[in-house]
Order: sequence, then C-alpha cells, then structure tokens
Amino acid sequence: MSSNSNVLYDINEIKRILPHRYPFIMIDKVISRDGGDEIIAFKNVTINEPFFQGHFPEHPVMPGVLIVEAMAQAGAFLARKRDGADLSKTFYLVGTDEFKWRKQVVPGDVIHITMKLLTKKSFLWKMQGTATVDGEVVASGILTAAEK
Repeated sequence: MSSNSNVLYDINEIKRILPHRYPFIMIDKVISRDGGDEIIAFKNVTINEPFFQGHFPEHPVMPGVLIVEAMAQAGAFLARKRDGADLSKTFYLVGTDEFKWRKQVVPGDVIHITMKLLTKKSFLWKMQGTATVDGEVVASGILTAAEK
C-alpha cells in the first residue's frame, strides 16, 4: 500500500486499537494516510447520546469537553497506528493549549476531526486538532498526550 492511500478503519478496528467502550468511545470511523502524521476521524452525534439527558434536555448541546475527548481519541488512534499499536500502553491526555470552541454541536451533526502530529518526544505526543461540522470549525486546539 502506498504512503498516500486513504485507509478506512471501522468501529471494530477502532475498538481493537483503543481501550474506550460505550458510552465513552467518541469516534465511529477513521480515515488515515497509511504511515502518515495525520488522521481524520468521524463522530456521528445522535440524540441517543447519554449526555443529552442532562446537557440540556430542552436544548441538547454536546459538551465541549467531549469534543476534546473525541479529538484525543482520534490522536491516540493516530499514535498507535503510526508507531505500531503497542496495546499494552495507554495514552493519557495531559494538556490542552489554545483551545477555542466556535459553534455548538447538536444531534444530527457529524463531526469531522483532523489530528496532525506536531512533535513526538520520548513518550509525549503533541498534536494540532480541528473539529468541523458541515465545513465549519466547531473546535480547535493543541493536545498533548503521554504514552504509559
């Protein structure tokens, strides 16, 4: 497979690579550049999400911290696929920088998450992330994760 080809990973592959499970797995599908430093993941937001029961029942809005979590999971998937998934290690979010939320995410939205590797030093990974819905940025920022 060439390094420029798009590779699609379904939920079964995501569950093989990430330790997260319902109700906290926040990505549904992944497209990556095989062996690359960038990944695109998708989150289908439905009214059945458990957080909508309390955030907010009359005006359901996806919590911004869960958008960050979806971005972090996409980044962890990228790191594991890029360096050959050592499934004995876990990625922990240890920092966020320059985060901005620009638009609310509501049921029916599909979040497109792009994560780009900025640096990898020893066990620390720093990535730039952007989440969009219908081509509009809903959140962006830099995430740092530690591999342990």
